[in-house]
Amino acid sequence: MKVYSAEFLTGAVSAKQYPKVSHPEFAFAGQSNVGKSSLLKSLLNRKKLVRTSSTPGKTQEINFFEINEKLIFTDLPGYGFARVPASVQRKWQSMIEQYVLKRKSLTALIFIVDLRRDPTQLDLELKHWLDANAIRYILVATKSDKLSAGERSKQVRKIKQAFCTEEDSDKLVVYSSKNNLGRKELWSQITKLANQQNALTNAEENQER
Repeated sequence: MKVYSAEFLTGAVSAKQYPKVSHPEFAFAGQSNVGKSSLLKSLLNRKKLVRTSSTPGKTQEINFFEINEKLIFTDLPGYGFARVPASVQRKWQSMIEQYVLKRKSLTALIFIVDLRRDPTQLDLELKHWLDANAIRYILVATKSDKLSAGERSKQVRKIKQAFCTEEDSDKLVVYSSKNNLGRKELWSQITKLANQQNALTNAEENQER
């Protein structure tokens, strides 16, 4: 299995701290304890990633990683962690909204939900906000290995009903960081969108010449 290089670039709390790079960029977002760090490590086939925490709610910056000198992955603070004060949650929300709405190189958001759980109000609010602002996202349901085949099918139906239309129901990626189920499918979607973004960037650069 291919191992990807992942160089930590910077942690940022405001736009002026974002790295000045032009690679297609993918941001990873989800509720705290949804398995975001495990997903990133599985996706990159790495046992460790810098700047990740074993304690939910500890990530307080937007962490930028350069992947194989071709992509940028950003790790966004998890939302909905009970032990984080409301004032900190509001600060994170403002920071994330500024990033998602203003970051020109953002190609798509990897929207992570826990397959074991019914869709939460916070998840649905994020979905509606992304849709309202025309932000492209890839929906990933993690921890599929924790469920039996029957339970998995039941939860997949629930998540599709809550998040997907009939036209895009096939775009849900069911993922397991333990056995890498869904890894190939997620990379396929990321690569497709990255290629589209590169083609668009090249076309814009050619027009400016």
